[in-house]
Amino acid sequence: MHVGAATIFQNPAKFTTDYEVYRQELHLADLAEPLGFQSIWGVEHHFTDYTMCPDVLQFLTYMAGRTTDMQLGSMVCVLPWHDPMRVAEQVSMLDNLSDGRFILGVGRGLAKVEYDGFRVDMNESRTRFIESAECLLAGLESGFCEFDGEYIKQPRREIRPHPFRSFKDRTYAAAISPESSRIMAQLGVGMLVIPQKPWDEVESDLSNYRNAWHESHGPGSAGPPSPVVACWTFCHEDADYARDMARRYIGGYWHTVMDHYQFKADHHKDIKGYEYYGKVAEKMFDYGDDEVVDFFVNLQVWGTPEQCYEKILQIRDRTGHDTYVGAFSYAAMPYEAAEASMRVFAAEVMPKLKALDGNA
Repeated sequence: MHVGAATIFQNPAKFTTDYEVYRQELHLADLAEPLGFQSIWGVEHHFTDYTMCPDVLQFLTYMAGRTTDMQLGSMVCVLPWHDPMRVAEQVSMLDNLSDGRFILGVGRGLAKVEYDGFRVDMNESRTRFIESAECLLAGLESGFCEFDGEYIKQPRREIRPHPFRSFKDRTYAAAISPESSRIMAQLGVGMLVIPQKPWDEVESDLSNYRNAWHESHGPGSAGPPSPVVACWTFCHEDADYARDMARRYIGGYWHTVMDHYQFKADHHKDIKGYEYYGKVAEKMFDYGDDEVVDFFVNLQVWGTPEQCYEKILQIRDRTGHDTYVGAFSYAAMPYEAAEASMRVFAAEVMPKLKALDGNA
């Protein structure tokens, strides 16, 4: 199994300065390669302290220059907020700079505060995403972008520097709703699974995704790449301490999700393409805050090294994933605790994960 680490740059309630968050998060990112992690991942978000990484490709370009062999993953680049021609140029430039180490992750975005800030109508997001993805992915294979859609009108232009190898089998997309998983299959991209709903629903979505893949690409196709799974992770030798830290900080992270995406405002049900999230918000209200927090925490990976390893194996049984990405710093967790967790995971869990299927 391939094992990566994610850097998310949270500063909830401004617990410190944004500058200090960057100093500390970059310190953890710099540890990833020496500790043996095989990839570093960043996420794109704007305007709030939920995640202060407005340009994930810029962050990964910085990390490309500070690392030797690590792969560099976007989790994700939100396409409706960007010109796909510019994204194609940035992606190809990063891949050329890093000697082909980039893993492309794309998504549609969910936060009204971000759509409003970029003056993009959320009701247009699904069509904008599909058109942008089609333009971008075709361009990265052909070396030029050209598209005539409802929203994307791109005259033919070369991508320079030219993409020097295919992005097939190293492009993934985040998909929470069942409709999105089918779209990703039709686009021919892998699935990025970030646990937020019951595992039986995830299994059902992946089954529908695989069926849609074969319908779109033919029964003789090789099939989709194995999913990437990314979890909020806390690892410690003391099981009770790990449980307490998970409840406090993974639970704390969930509260930042609720704030950033404004789930309690209950507006998603009225936005085209986001009806699924409106139903999710209704379920949250029915269950209550404490039960929802406990549910989210228990989806993630935390505990002793042995418990973390077993949880990842259980997720693997359900998803068939061959890449695990751990986020180790979040929700104003003390950085010394985040670093200790990362080091224990790297020393005690990661070697066993890498050894799965003989891939040491």
